[in-house]
Amino acid sequence: MLRDSIKSAQVSAMKAGDKTRLAAVRLILAKLKDKDIELRTASSLPDDDVLVVDVLQKMAKQRRESIAMYEQGGRQELADVETAELAVIEEFMPQLMSEDEVKAAIAAIIAETGAAGMKDMGKVVGALKAKHGTQIDMGKASGLLKAALA
Repeated sequence: MLRDSIKSAQVSAMKAGDKTRLAAVRLILAKLKDKDIELRTASSLPDDDVLVVDVLQKMAKQRRESIAMYEQGGRQELADVETAELAVIEEFMPQLMSEDEVKAAIAAIIAETGAAGMKDMGKVVGALKAKHGTQIDMGKASGLLKAALA
């Protein structure tokens, strides 16, 4: 499980004395704890690995946006900190599908659901998330999906 590998990475970072890696791993674990607390009242709980990947994807997206803003603002030292955190976060994320694989998955789901146009986008996105949610960057897939449905 991903959560276990993150916890073991925390222990190994402590033993190695790698403070930057330890800080990033602790951030991940704190976000996971927040998500666990948030889901205490939920009627149904998602699979743990799906939950962890979702949290990691959101954290990675935040880091990428922060890096871009810091670089635009001329704050390279802050961008470097975010880049280091992003590298640690991406270590735990599963391998994403290539653009060609995403296009093939989108085409298969469109054929499967019988989607005819933009009005069916929600149905296709739901099926895409259900089948390939942890393997696809949904931000990029959205653009490809719009092109396929147009």
